[in-house]
Amino acid sequence: MPRTELGGFLMTRRAKVTPEVVGMPAAGERRVPGLRRDEVAAIAGLSVDYYRSLEQGKETRPSEVILAGLSQALRLTVAEERHLYALAGAARRLGAEATVQPVPVELLNLMDSWSDSGAIVLDPVLDVLAMNAKARELFAGFGETANLVEMVLLAPEGRRFFVEWEASAEETVANLRASADFAVAPARLRELLGRLKAESPEFPGLWERHDVWPKTHETKVLRHPTRGLLSIDFHAFNVASVPGHQLLIYQEKGVGEG
Repeated sequence: MPRTELGGFLMTRRAKVTPEVVGMPAAGERRVPGLRRDEVAAIAGLSVDYYRSLEQGKETRPSEVILAGLSQALRLTVAEERHLYALAGAARRLGAEATVQPVPVELLNLMDSWSDSGAIVLDPVLDVLAMNAKARELFAGFGETANLVEMVLLAPEGRRFFVEWEASAEETVANLRASADFAVAPARLRELLGRLKAESPEFPGLWERHDVWPKTHETKVLRHPTRGLLSIDFHAFNVASVPGHQLLIYQEKGVGEG
């Protein structure tokens, strides 16, 4: 079993790449889904022993040249490649200070001026730093709105509010992997992961999947406590003035019963 986040990530990504995708023959019995370790090593230009040491957690700081080879061999997406570099400590990290920077007043004023659009600011661990009035109304049924992952997985209201709850849970955990900094995990991230692992039956399994999906655009059906079913169109944007933070803007597309 992998003993590090890096090893677990490599193992799960290897299982998703078929031999055909990388131009290797798939004939004969295969004991594992996806590529074998020796096939990944060959494509990435590594020895099998070295690659095995990466998955087993014996090697944790591969060079950027090795990481580039692994990214190509495993056919990683841009988000997955960024995550790989961060796990190996080779990416530019945001540092603990990124989780405590205040939201610029100018941005808060802009958010408050939007009467037809909800707006939320999230930090790298998906803590909710600010909401405008429209967003506060949307999440009025929640007793606590401090962290988006906790709202989905831990809040009693979450399973009713997020109509397709299983999909929302998968997406939100994958969003956390995409946005959080793993080069040197801030104390807040360690605290959050500890609580989720202790209190959510679903979180450990979702976390071990190593899915990495940055927030971009999505449409969700939500069940408001007084207004019923709402179709919500979300768009996410990086906040250039506060690196690592995201601005989530949404508009309602329709209202229904339920």
